[in-house]
Amino acid sequence: MKKTRRKFSSEFKAKVAIEALKERQSLPDLALKFEIHPTQIAKWKKDFIENASAAFQVSGSKEDAEQVDVDQLYSKIGRLEIERDFLKKSLKKTGLL
Repeated sequence: MKKTRRKFSSEFKAKVAIEALKERQSLPDLALKFEIHPTQIAKWKKDFIENASAAFQVSGSKEDAEQVDVDQLYSKIGRLEIERDFLKKSLKKTGLL
């Protein structure tokens, strides 16, 4: 029988990592409590610590990315309008419109 892999949500991983950071219980105790291997808890704890600075990043970079997307969309709209006008003129010349 094939055993399927368990998938954990990011909320669950964060909860386990925070419990490990509190150090109220040992890793083996936490492993029993959450039914996962102690090595996995240690990895999640390490990842949590390494990526903790992302929680405090300034959100200005996201706004800049959205502004770039808006500029691209406006330029695309302009190109499409030019193409549409060209096609309208071509159809009028041929008498189809």
